[in-house]
Amino acid sequence: MPEDPLLLARLQFALTAATHYMFVALTLGLAPYILTTQFLAALRGDRSRMTAVRFWGGLYLVNYGMGVLSGLVMEFQLALNWSGLHETFGYTFAAPLALETMTAFFVESTFLGLWIFGWDRMGRWAHLSCFAVVTVTAYASAWWVLVSNGFLRNPVGFEVVDGVAQLTDPVALMTNPAATMAFGHVAGGAMTVGALVVAATSAYHLVRRDDPYGIFRRGIRYAAVVMGVAPVFVVVFGGVQFELFGEAPPTSGLTHTAEEIAAIEAASPGGPLLNGVNATADGLMMGMWAVMFLLGPLMLLAWPLGGLDRWRWFLAPLVVSPFAPYLASIGGWVFRETNRQPWTVVHHLTTADAVTPMPPGAAVLSFGFFTAAFAVLAAVTYWLLVRYARRGPDGGPLAERREEEPGESADPVHTF
Repeated sequence: MPEDPLLLARLQFALTAATHYMFVALTLGLAPYILTTQFLAALRGDRSRMTAVRFWGGLYLVNYGMGVLSGLVMEFQLALNWSGLHETFGYTFAAPLALETMTAFFVESTFLGLWIFGWDRMGRWAHLSCFAVVTVTAYASAWWVLVSNGFLRNPVGFEVVDGVAQLTDPVALMTNPAATMAFGHVAGGAMTVGALVVAATSAYHLVRRDDPYGIFRRGIRYAAVVMGVAPVFVVVFGGVQFELFGEAPPTSGLTHTAEEIAAIEAASPGGPLLNGVNATADGLMMGMWAVMFLLGPLMLLAWPLGGLDRWRWFLAPLVVSPFAPYLASIGGWVFRETNRQPWTVVHHLTTADAVTPMPPGAAVLSFGFFTAAFAVLAAVTYWLLVRYARRGPDGGPLAERREEEPGESADPVHTF
């Protein structure tokens, strides 16, 4: 492996992208639930629901901070390791990523900051509006990333001038079926991740009979509803994408003739390693979604029977349920990307031509540094999320705190 910088670069990006997606999926999955809960709290003046907003919002905050940091590191290594891609397709592939950066790191972060520091400093509806912007921009950020990724699979809306791709049709780029179908697929998967994280946290506290504000009874019921619906969207949008596999993009022939394309693909059949990774990812994806398809109806069935709140034997397995959508999502992403090989931009730029030329020593150093950095980020984030989730609503990073007067109750006072 040290003698093959291309293999190291590919493996490095796979590891960093999969780790980063763990943060992205939870951000997208939790945001709608927090927004809906805060809307109901503001509408009804419900203090217990506002406590829930603080609790789930605290987990969102920890995850979001690590997501931004890992995203910056990932974009840095993308620029370092894949200069061939940027030199040829920087004006097309990188344009949506630039918009994503402005969306996530400026608009989304600004309004999240207003939401965090605006507790009891602005009106309830203004405060709610801040998180509404956060939610919309989170999904807009995911959309731009998938527009960029969709271009790699199905390049459209450009022409080649002096060996450099120039964007000529932004509408075609944004309506690319490889992006639109992937967005629906990822959104459904992220909602599943969020629902099962809510279910796992709620199940942990319900097993311990620790739910003074009703947060976790509401949480487990929300998860049951989402798990009855979201997997269907995931499968529908995922199945539609199979139609793109093996199809030539509409721009095929702009940079390589049909004979050259055939020769490149014949010379790069994938090999046993790539084929094995592809088959493993496919099996992992299908297996995990089969489990979740069964889990959703079981949760809905147990709801009217009272099992969601009271049956410990039913709640206990839910504590580890978030691993299923994470594994399914990563398996699906690996399956999608390996099916594109040997191309980085299908029928235009091979993976070997996209990678930055570097000596083996530099490749090993880059791989070791970024892999270690992401491993630390993932471990710290997991530890913090579990720690705050176990503490409950009175111990999270956004939990309301005040000085107690002698003789006062230890129960927190909730305001808007």
